[in-house]
Amino acid sequence: MGTDRIPEIEEHVRSYLDSANRAREAGLSASRKAIRLSANAIRAVHRGEWANAEQLIEEARSVLSEAVTGGVAEHPEVRHAGFLSDAEKELAEAQLTYGLVAKGELPSFVDVGVGPVEFLGGLAETVGELRRHLLDILRAGDMGRAEAVLGQMDEIYDLLASIDYPDAMTRGLRSRTDAARAIIERSRSDLTMTAIQHELVSSLERQNGAAD
Repeated sequence: MGTDRIPEIEEHVRSYLDSANRAREAGLSASRKAIRLSANAIRAVHRGEWANAEQLIEEARSVLSEAVTGGVAEHPEVRHAGFLSDAEKELAEAQLTYGLVAKGELPSFVDVGVGPVEFLGGLAETVGELRRHLLDILRAGDMGRAEAVLGQMDEIYDLLASIDYPDAMTRGLRSRTDAARAIIERSRSDLTMTAIQHELVSSLERQNGAAD
């Protein structure tokens, strides 16, 4: 009969889909864990816990590496479904935040070890973390360092704004770039207001000193 192969086809299809589903579940679990580890690493960075941040980043990197080279590698539709890419973006954000805050320099593309789209997405998100860092610096009264951080934010934005490709390719980079610009302008305003306040305080102190 012309349909004699249906049982054979069903067995083959079910076997493949069962394998893909197992890979998907494993990939989702790894993605959630990597995102959680990356978020914890960023919090550790802002607390100045460098060793803890490094350890969490390495754990996240290991989790994603095992997922990508494991069962997921046999199923491109799972590998490129989006959730692993999101986790890689979060890992990139953690590494970039650590590099800029702890060491004052941007890690290289090779060192971060994710795809270009995930790298750019993580870089865009890093602007928000740099704002938090800048506000911490302002509270400590270090205007010079705050200006340097704002300069880093500007340079990141200039790069992001120069990436002019369809949004379907860059996975929402345009909206992240717009958000980064708004964050930078708020940070610039905060820095300007703090500088004015410092100048007013200094002026009053000089006047009081002259009066004495």
